[in-house]
Amino acid sequence: MLEALRDPTSGHPSFGPARFDGASFTGSARFDGAVFTDTVSFDGATFTHAASFAGTVFASLAAFNQTAFAFAAWFDRAVFTGAAAFGSASFAGAANFRGAAFADAVQFPGAIFNRDVSFAGARFENAPWLGPLVCGGTVGLDSAVFEAPVTMMVSARELSLRRTRFGATAALRLRHAEMDLAGAVLEHPVTVTAEQAPVNGPLDRPVPEEVLAAQDAGVRVRNLSGVDAAHLALTDVDLSECRFAGAVHLDQLRMDGRTTFARPPTGWQHRGPVPLRWSRRRTLAEEHHWRAATGRLTPGQEPSLREWQPGPHHPDLLHLRGPETLAALYRQLRKALEDGKNEPGAADFYYGECEMRRYDRIGTPWTERVLLTAYWAMAGYGLRASRALACLAAAMTATIAVMILWGVPAQASKQETIGRQVTAGQTLTLTTDSPDPVNPTSRWPERVTTERFERSLRVVINSVIFRSSGQDLTTVGTYTEMASRLTEPLLLGLAVLAVRSRVKR
Repeated sequence: MLEALRDPTSGHPSFGPARFDGASFTGSARFDGAVFTDTVSFDGATFTHAASFAGTVFASLAAFNQTAFAFAAWFDRAVFTGAAAFGSASFAGAANFRGAAFADAVQFPGAIFNRDVSFAGARFENAPWLGPLVCGGTVGLDSAVFEAPVTMMVSARELSLRRTRFGATAALRLRHAEMDLAGAVLEHPVTVTAEQAPVNGPLDRPVPEEVLAAQDAGVRVRNLSGVDAAHLALTDVDLSECRFAGAVHLDQLRMDGRTTFARPPTGWQHRGPVPLRWSRRRTLAEEHHWRAATGRLTPGQEPSLREWQPGPHHPDLLHLRGPETLAALYRQLRKALEDGKNEPGAADFYYGECEMRRYDRIGTPWTERVLLTAYWAMAGYGLRASRALACLAAAMTATIAVMILWGVPAQASKQETIGRQVTAGQTLTLTTDSPDPVNPTSRWPERVTTERFERSLRVVINSVIFRSSGQDLTTVGTYTEMASRLTEPLLLGLAVLAVRSRVKR
């Protein structure tokens, strides 16, 4: 074990300019509480056992470029008054910078952490860059403070930014990461972007990512609870498992690029004898959690893609957001997309909002829920053209059947001219009238003829499109036509509205 001499007055070791370039520390190296008053360099050094710099003060440049840490490395509460350089450093064990203070630039270009690295509670006063670094575990920046604009380039399994405060603008360029932003304080614009290719490190070469080879390169945001989303912009990230409840100003959240959300269960479901299929749309993770808790999924059961996915508190409804909260979340996200001129993308969130209002038994009156149910069944809240067209086809089929059986008279009406013979020289008066339609009296199978079908079809088409059939009908046929003229053009309009909502600019 290497121990530096201690100053008898302060009790802490003190060094002037020190160079340990290429040195090999074969035992535990402890520099706890040491004070380096001038430049110190550990470039190319190797620590074969644990290295501890807890509470160490670096008054000038601290260089750890290409340093190899074979075991854990502690820099807890270390103070870096000058620049800190860890270019291409490798950490085989856990690395801890908890509570460290960085007054100048922090450089980790090409650094590789095989396990977790923690910057919890660290303070970055003037760090324009953090990375590019690769971490096979979790990069923890919980409760850290960034006082200056920073560009963060991180490839890691997880990135924890819980209660992190960004006092200036920040650009987070990430790969592979599952990010947690719960409680983060965003005082200025913060952008989160998923990088498509590995970022370049020293010498403009891509930083190797072998420790992350088994993980997808996409970026997944898991939690935005407690975040003021007014300053947050997300690009090409996965929000399928993100929890939005508790975030504020979600209507100002900016989502660009290929931003993905969760999907409803796939395949056909059976509700009694009727086969049903969930409508394809983008959903929130909170809706999955609530539906799984109120559905048939039991605790401990492994969910499949044919079922709603349970949340961390399944099936405890006390810790889950109800339909009234989910409706508000959908409403705010819908507005965020509409403000970004993405009306077709916002349609799914409108569908989710109406769904949650339909299930909300507290804030939605029963009459409104009945109307929403009818709106859902007929046209999928004005967003499903196929459903509206199917209802239109069913209504027209029913109308044609009624017309064939009862609506069309037994015989076509013929006008009759009635007059009275008079003597020569007198005025002849003629009266033209149409007889009342005669209800069909034959058996039902005999009424189904090609002629009656053609007349019924003409009546229905004229009623739906041209609003008037111009046909003589029986009493039943007249009232049926009136109902057809009211409902069927409405269904046709809903189909047009659904198509319009998907192609609207």
